[in-house]
Formats: sequence, structure tokens, C-alpha cells
Amino acid sequence: MSDPFRSVRGMNPSNEEVSVKTDPSGMPLSVHRSGRTWVVGAEPLRWYERTTWWRDAQRMPKGQGRMDVQVWRVQARLGRNERSELVTMDLERAGDGGPWRLREGVAA
Repeated sequence: MSDPFRSVRGMNPSNEEVSVKTDPSGMPLSVHRSGRTWVVGAEPLRWYERTTWWRDAQRMPKGQGRMDVQVWRVQARLGRNERSELVTMDLERAGDGGPWRLREGVAA
């Protein structure tokens, strides 16, 4: 994994919406952001987290007993250039299949 303390130029860990291409199981294969495509170059990690719904709403949305998001940590390189440095990105998606968001990006 890369050093989590060096930021990637142009990456903004502000939950920016991105387009993610996945395989049939839902595993990310590439990330499209700001006109550039980052291709996943290593096995991604996935985990689930509970959302902090109370920060955005006064009560939990009706009919939902819990609010989970899936998070994928991927290492990707710009395009298909094997000599391009791997960059670590944390991608987030709501459990209901909402949009993908870039949570964080750090350099290798």
C-alpha cells in the first residue's frame, strides 16, 4: 500500500462523485474522474461502515433499520501505463446502490 500522508495533486477528499466501472460482482475495475480514467492495478479491499445519518437528518429515514455504506480501497494507475505510479483511493457507495464517491486519494 502507499504512504497515506502524501496527497495526490488534484485529488480532493471531499466526497466528490465519480464514475466507477465494476465487474459483475461489484468490484471496481476503473475510476473515471475529471476526464481521466484510473485503472485498478491491485486487489481492492472492501468493508462496510454505518453512516452517521444523524449529521444530515433529524431522524433515520422511514423503513430503514440501518444505513450502511460499502467502502472500497483501490490502488489504481492513470490509464493503462504500467509505469504510472499506483495511487490509493477510498471509494464509497451507499448500500442502496447510490452514486460512487471519492472519499480520499493518496499517492504511492
